[in-house]
Amino acid sequence: MNSVPKTALICGVSGQDGSYLAQFLFRKGYRVWGTSRDAQGSSFSSLSMLGIRDKIQFISMVPEDFRSVLVAIKKSLPDEIYYLAGQSSVGLSFEQPAETIQSIVLGVLNVLEACRMMDGKIRFFHAASSECFGDTQGNRANETTPFLPRSPYAVAKSSAFWLVNNYREAYNLFACNGILFNHESPLRPARFVTQKIISSALKIAGGSQEKLLLGRLDIMRDWGWAPEYVEAMWLMLQQEKPEDLVVATGASNTLESFVETTFRELDLNWREHVEQVHEHMRPNELTVSRADPSKALQVLGWKAQYKMLDVIKAMLQNDLSSSDGKRAQ
Repeated sequence: MNSVPKTALICGVSGQDGSYLAQFLFRKGYRVWGTSRDAQGSSFSSLSMLGIRDKIQFISMVPEDFRSVLVAIKKSLPDEIYYLAGQSSVGLSFEQPAETIQSIVLGVLNVLEACRMMDGKIRFFHAASSECFGDTQGNRANETTPFLPRSPYAVAKSSAFWLVNNYREAYNLFACNGILFNHESPLRPARFVTQKIISSALKIAGGSQEKLLLGRLDIMRDWGWAPEYVEAMWLMLQQEKPEDLVVATGASNTLESFVETTFRELDLNWREHVEQVHEHMRPNELTVSRADPSKALQVLGWKAQYKMLDVIKAMLQNDLSSSDGKRAQ
């Protein structure tokens, strides 16, 4: 057994996935470094919520600046790098396309180039996205499904995906993409629709007269549980050879079903509290997203345990427990 703990560098440690991954790696005995554009000024509230903020060594890093990336890697000397940074909202990418593409594509390129310049032994994971597939006409997307990105975010993730493939083949780097389908948790920012639904439903159940304003309700997504997905990320870097894998539950549901289920759990009729509004319709909406995660089970032995209902219950319970705790103080 190796007595020297491994070191991981998490780019974007303050986000949902970065926070849960850091927690997971600590349990595995890792030393964890985390990057932020301004490590001194960031609050790292998600890490504080998980009680691990003081365990991480932080370093400022601007993904678009190669020198900044190289300095961060030389300082942390990681065995593994997880790139979870960059603008992460599909909707916001239509408003900020340049920032979205630069933060993801240039960030991944700079980290890959830095790994190439080092000893080449660093293992690299990039969080790719189901959005890369676009609309697969209801078919389940797997590792051989062609990409058809339909948003600036999807274009950025697709470009980064191919950069990882290029560096893996050209320079023999251990670099892989986890093609992650939607995965949620209480750490999701309020701008994400699942968190918006959970938060509004709880307020309405508490007596609020507000309306939940949404766009299309017929879209279908594969919703999983973020703490499970970070285990798949880690497992991908423990294999003998790097592979790109779809990470998903394999079960898709409509947004209407997500809304209906959330309100039903609170003994509410969603139709009395939800309104569809045009301003929440995206310019180029992906209608159906389905996944075939069978290869992840075959290669990693990984299978999602939480499906949509489990995710909703866990998010509701977390928020209810937090509210009860605040009232008790």
